[in-house]
Amino acid sequence: MKRQKKQKGKFLAQRTHGRGNTKNRRGGGNRGGRGMAGVDKHKWSWAMNIDSLYFSKCGFASPNKKNVKKVNLYEINQKAVTEKLEKKGDKFQFAFKGKILGIGNVTVPLSIKAISWSKSVEKKLSETGGEISKLEGS
Repeated sequence: MKRQKKQKGKFLAQRTHGRGNTKNRRGGGNRGGRGMAGVDKHKWSWAMNIDSLYFSKCGFASPNKKNVKKVNLYEINQKAVTEKLEKKGDKFQFAFKGKILGIGNVTVPLSIKAISWSKSVEKKLSETGGEISKLEGS
């Protein structure tokens, strides 16, 4: 296999190797600094056109954040009123793998099973004769 001819050979006896004036190739100052130098100064237009996210806040994902599904109490009540929930005895049954939030009012007795809930949910359910308990298998 023949070795590749080096580019250097083409420019033997040429002082600038095809790169114009010698002064034009001297150091990082010729290109406005090395790397990302001057992006917020003289390379600003480059930053805005080519890499517009360079100055944006990205941050990091917290390892402790818990993405839990949530549902409000008024949404469950609305399902019960429109008879979209199953009724056992005198209470409407609702099971949810997430957290129940206490926003809204309860007009019918509900029996809810969930992973977690707020304190106001217990109070509102007890006023209407409802109950809440921990969902099994969670």
